[in-house]
Amino acid sequence: MEIQALRYHEHGAPGDVLKLETIDCAQPGQGEALVALRAAVLHPSDLGIIGGSYGKLRELPGVAGREGVGEVLAVGEGVARLSMGDLVRMPEESVLVDAVCADADAFEKAPRDLAPELAAMAFINPPTAYRLLKDFVDLKAGDWVIQNAANSAVGQCVIGLARHLGVHTINLVRDVAKWEAPLKEMGADVVLADGDEFYKQIEDATGGEKPVLGLNSIGGESVIKMIRSVADEGVVVTFGGMVGDKVRFPTRNLIFNDVCLRGFWMDKWSRKASADQRGAMQHEVNELMRQGVFQMSIAGKYSLADGVAAFEAAQAGGRDGKVIITGDFTL
Repeated sequence: MEIQALRYHEHGAPGDVLKLETIDCAQPGQGEALVALRAAVLHPSDLGIIGGSYGKLRELPGVAGREGVGEVLAVGEGVARLSMGDLVRMPEESVLVDAVCADADAFEKAPRDLAPELAAMAFINPPTAYRLLKDFVDLKAGDWVIQNAANSAVGQCVIGLARHLGVHTINLVRDVAKWEAPLKEMGADVVLADGDEFYKQIEDATGGEKPVLGLNSIGGESVIKMIRSVADEGVVVTFGGMVGDKVRFPTRNLIFNDVCLRGFWMDKWSRKASADQRGAMQHEVNELMRQGVFQMSIAGKYSLADGVAAFEAAQAGGRDGKVIITGDFTL
């Protein structure tokens, strides 16, 4: 049967290289399942994959997207673990398509009791926040964490999970007037402007405490000031580089404060972890999502047919949340 897929045949800007194309999709055979896209979320890494700058690229032509969920429409003979109507994660390299037919064992079940738009966001940003708060510092209730880009999806997840753990957060944003109220409603303790002097305001804002963990997804001057703001023997973890500048380490903080600089890439963790480790983490993440611990804003929804416009919206500045692409394909 024929379906629609959002594909690219060369690397470049999404508006230049993405095309909605008609391709063939098989009916499910022995041990296979047919899954139709219901919701997908766009990330900065999607732009890097299409642009050719990401750490792991795909063979061309590639299908756009990397995180989404779909509904099982049909299963082949011998398939017992999936049933029609189940919600599952789309294969990472076949997300923005009407439907995909693949080995049933390749589909990871998603929480059916969550709305597809929420379930679609369960596999990258919440796990990233989970690992950032679990893997680098043995955080205790009452500890402080500082992060930049706090209004991003990962930032919002960090706020929710930290509150759940009893950990306090200092949240750096460009526009305090816009983001202070919504972030505090999510559980943020302190919201500061990511400007020249924020590291001088930390102890006044926290009652004399310094953060033991810093989370950097921007780089440049922002992370230099973050390094200056953390406690002795604090850890600063870089997991993104929005501004593209090199991360420069202030030598005096290395020598006199013994600050440690680490890096984290969720894709690498997922490749190295065992199936049991990935499953246990995702089970806990799903439960936390059911409890409302992870809250992520949605800026807009687009159909697959308007996928190019969705990517253009995802590239635009000033968004208040994630861009979602939905699908409604049926047999």
